[in-house]
Amino acid sequence: MFRPKYPEAPKPSIVHVPTAVPAAQHSHAPACSCQHTTAPAPTRPAGALSGINAGTVGAVVTVGIVLTALLAAVVMRSLLASQRRR
Repeated sequence: MFRPKYPEAPKPSIVHVPTAVPAAQHSHAPACSCQHTTAPAPTRPAGALSGINAGTVGAVVTVGIVLTALLAAVVMRSLLASQRRR
């Protein structure tokens, strides 16, 4: 009753399998007899945050905990002040 109904995917009527035809290969003689090497691929860091160490992560977590505790204290103080006025 509560399950979504997805439309069915259309089924292909004819399956065409292309046959492999070997292409004519042309071999070119090298222009020079020297050996060329390819340039190494540039390396990049694994991610944008790869330079962050454990000290930075610990500082961010600590600041987050302190700010959350301060916000909770303000909310509780506000709730208790409204209780005293009644």
